[in-house]
Amino acid sequence: MPKYILFGSYCENALEKRTPYRQDHLEGLKQQKETGILVTLGPTKDNTKVFGIYDAENVEKVKELIENDPYWKNGIWTDYEIKEWIQAF
Repeated sequence: MPKYILFGSYCENALEKRTPYRQDHLEGLKQQKETGILVTLGPTKDNTKVFGIYDAENVEKVKELIENDPYWKNGIWTDYEIKEWIQAF
């Protein structure tokens, strides 16, 4: 199955603004991890960017997961880009 990389950005003051959506966000990620589609996901230390790796059937599935995430729906993530990744090692 192909792997996809997510690169995205957070809004300003994301740590404060994410609070009402954080629990739903984390529960969704946990479910994705348990099903095997999400390999890893997290913010950069300065909380300006998000990075993730997905093991998905296609890019449309990854877009669906991102766009249904509470962080996307509520403007905590402000943009994203998905690239198919070739794992060399």
